[in-house]
Amino acid sequence: MLTRRDFLGATAAGLVVAGTGGAASAQSAYPAKPIRLIVPYPPGGSTDIAARVVGEQISQSLGQRFVVDNRPGAGGNIGMQLAATSDPDGYTVVVGTTAHAINMTLFKDLSYDTVKDFEPIALLTEVPLILVVNPAVKAQTVEELIALAKEEPGSLDVASSGNGQSTHLAAELFNAMAGVKMTHVPYKGSAPAITDVVAGHVQLMFDTVMSALPHVQAGKLRALAVTSAKRAPVVPDVPTIAEAALPGYEAIAWNGLFAPKGTPRAIIDQLNAETVKAVQSDKVKEQFASMGATARPTTPDEFGSYVRNEVTKWAKVVNESGARIE
Repeated sequence: MLTRRDFLGATAAGLVVAGTGGAASAQSAYPAKPIRLIVPYPPGGSTDIAARVVGEQISQSLGQRFVVDNRPGAGGNIGMQLAATSDPDGYTVVVGTTAHAINMTLFKDLSYDTVKDFEPIALLTEVPLILVVNPAVKAQTVEELIALAKEEPGSLDVASSGNGQSTHLAAELFNAMAGVKMTHVPYKGSAPAITDVVAGHVQLMFDTVMSALPHVQAGKLRALAVTSAKRAPVVPDVPTIAEAALPGYEAIAWNGLFAPKGTPRAIIDQLNAETVKAVQSDKVKEQFASMGATARPTTPDEFGSYVRNEVTKWAKVVNESGARIE
C-alpha cells in the first residue's frame, strides 16, 4: 500500500512517474512525449500523493511518463501561475485544489483565474475534514460545542494550517452557520497546528482525516464530526456536522486535474477518460481509502461546474470572515 513515507524522499521537481512504452503510444499521435504534471505543493503531502497515484496509473495506460514537477509556494499560487502560462498543447497539466477556489477571493491581486485560465479535466479526490477537540474541552458533541461557544463567546480558539486554507474556511463556515465566533489561530501548516491542539494550547481544529486520525485513535484528540455531506468510510461512527447540528453544512478538501486554457478538447476528453478509468481502478481506490479520500468520476463539464460552484461558495465565506491576503 502506498504511504506518505514512500514520497518524503522525492525531489522537489522532476521526479518521474514511470510509464510503459507500448502499443498505446504507437497507436496515437498524443501523447508523443512525457507529460509534465505540476503539483503546486511540496512532495509528500496529500495532493502530491494523489497526483502521483493517479499519474502512475494513467502513464501505464497512455504509454508515456508523467513527470511530476513540484512548485510549492504562495498558497499554491506559484504552481498554478506557471501552469496558466504554459503552452496549451496537452503536455502540461496541473493539480488544482480547494485552495485555488478560495484564492480567487482571498488574494487581492491574483495573477491567474481558476475558472477562466484553465480547462477542467476531472475531479481526482474529495477528502472530508474532521472536527477534533482537545480532550479537556467539555463538549462531547457538535451541539454541545456550539452551546459552549455561545455561553462563552471568544473563549474557544480554533487552529488552522494557514489563513485562507480549507482548514480555516471550514471553521468560518461553521461560525456563520452556528451563529458563534471562535478565535482563529493560523499556523504555517497542518502539523504544527494539530500539535498545539494535542498539547492543549488551542482547543480545536478542522483538520484532514489523514493528519488527525492517528491522534484520535491514540486518545489524544476527540473527534466530534466530519465535514462531508455523508459519513466518511474511514470513520463511519463519526457523524457529519450536517446531521449532528447544522443541516446543509459541507466543507470538502478536493483536488482535480486542469490544463491551460486553449488545450484542444480532444486532448481534454482523452485525459478525462484516462483519469476516470484510473480513479475507478481497485488499486487507486485502495490507495485513496488509506488517505481517507474518495474519488467521484466526472466529465470535464461536470468538473468545471463543480469548480465554479466552489469559487462562489467560498467567496461568500471569505467575504463574511474578512480574511484577505495582499
